[in-house]
Amino acid sequence: MPLSTAQSLGWSLARTMMTIIVLIETSKGYAVMPADEFDGDAENIVCEYDPFNR
Repeated sequence: MPLSTAQSLGWSLARTMMTIIVLIETSKGYAVMPADEFDGDAENIVCEYDPFNR
């Protein structure tokens, strides 16, 4: 998915699920997922969305 879409989705998911969401870069674009489910390379993380840190 494009970066702008992933950024919007990441923040929306973080606020809806009230959990930290990470935005990662993949070979096919960008993806978002809960931080506790990400077990890949930390270098792929572009941004973290923390709903408690706003």
